[in-house]
Amino acid sequence: MNGTEGTFALGPKLSLVIAVSFPLLYGVFHFIRSRQVNFISVLGFVSVLLTGVFGLLELNPLTMAIKEASVPLIIAIVILISIRLGKNVVYSLFFNEDIIDIQRVYSVLEERNSRQQFEAMFRKSSYWVVFSFLLSSVLNFTLARIILQSQPGTEEYTAEIGKLTGLSFPIIAVPCTIILVAVMFYIFKQITKMTDIPLEELLKTDK
Repeated sequence: MNGTEGTFALGPKLSLVIAVSFPLLYGVFHFIRSRQVNFISVLGFVSVLLTGVFGLLELNPLTMAIKEASVPLIIAIVILISIRLGKNVVYSLFFNEDIIDIQRVYSVLEERNSRQQFEAMFRKSSYWVVFSFLLSSVLNFTLARIILQSQPGTEEYTAEIGKLTGLSFPIIAVPCTIILVAVMFYIFKQITKMTDIPLEELLKTDK
């Protein structure tokens, strides 16, 4: 209880646990419902979990800023490695059998001898996806360094973590999402251009 009768003070640590629990519980609930999991979703889940753990351990703001930047940086590195190894994860994300009639696209590309041009287009698009995550990493680090100024373990520090989480969506997620959506539209436009098949005929729909 605080000084005012009838009110209850959670304290900085309990407040942090409650705040972090909401996105974590939502992530678990979404997985139970959809039964789907991917690398980026897991990293996002781990990022939120680390935010709570680091906050409870009262680690300094610089460590928190590095953590905030590390998740999108790891994604960018993984995509780069996958491109170099010829197992482009962006390729499987935007061009898979659940979304598009791959065999029809490949058939037309082989007829026109433009398979290499198609692969080059995807590599170029993938580097833009890498750029979006590198941008997210820089913005995450900068935002954390600007906002987290108080001593860890204090109510002010907990409030700053809440502010950081709230601002991360409009400042970081929105511009990065715009880049990803633009890349997706570019890829689909290039596929229709290279095959002369309307997109609606290539996209798979539930019948």
